[in-house]
Amino acid sequence: MYNEKNHLKEVVLQNKSIKSVGVILRPSTPELKSSFFELKDIFSSYGIEVYIESISGGMIDVMGMEFEILCKQCDALVTLGGDGTLISAVRRSFAYEIPIFGVYAGNLGFLADVSMDELDDFVKKLAIGNYRIDERSVLEATFIKNNQEIKVHAFNDIVFTRPSISNMIHVETLVDKKAFNTYFGDGVVISTPTGSTAYNLSAGGPVLFPLTKVFTLTPICPHSLTQRPVVLPGEFSIEMKTTDSKALIIVDGQDMHEFNQGDSIHIKLSDKYAKLIHRNEFNYFEVLKEKLGWGE
Repeated sequence: MYNEKNHLKEVVLQNKSIKSVGVILRPSTPELKSSFFELKDIFSSYGIEVYIESISGGMIDVMGMEFEILCKQCDALVTLGGDGTLISAVRRSFAYEIPIFGVYAGNLGFLADVSMDELDDFVKKLAIGNYRIDERSVLEATFIKNNQEIKVHAFNDIVFTRPSISNMIHVETLVDKKAFNTYFGDGVVISTPTGSTAYNLSAGGPVLFPLTKVFTLTPICPHSLTQRPVVLPGEFSIEMKTTDSKALIIVDGQDMHEFNQGDSIHIKLSDKYAKLIHRNEFNYFEVLKEKLGWGE
């Protein structure tokens, strides 16, 4: 029988119990108030202190804590919502290297994989250190605009795309400072293994096991049918720039940056990892099968 632990570097903690958590709610969803108090009661019943982020607290009329203080004070973060809520929290907390897990309010996600019905059993395990932490690769991108550097991180993907529907873009790409390819079409998706089941998959890219240390370049509606997705080892770095047009850079589908002719962007895997908490029995292939309907 396949066992993920035989193939992957993962950290399983059996001695560090979770004593405090910081909660982030899905934005603009005040109806999560009752779920938050249910969540708080479950954690409290196992002696785990619960704090809520100030923006989330303001949404449900509860006193909250500033996000940066939350990350410094708590042992872990908990998101209540969906995958988008968790992705945003991972990016915001990345510098603090705090582990995080998602409770889904709705349908099962690829990332938020614990339901409210399962939460009591999961928290009981957290309280005694019976959980695992998966290390997920994160993209680190450095924009060079007007001789200024802007650094961002992406948990899922960085999309290099055209600014208007009427024009295609040329994206010149270098790998480790050597000319590699010029993409001509609607753009390119640069994806982490975690993000391979998002835009990358819709654009025809491969599904990657989430704990591998690689990233993909997947063209979006390329002008030439010879353009195909490429998987690159994690130690490589790429540089991208447009040769004759403007572009948009979209980070995790949440942040947008204008990209002008003459600008460049350097992308690599970060030396640090996002840390996702899972049950020891969590199996990615079971989630993949359910979400994509394989075997039906």
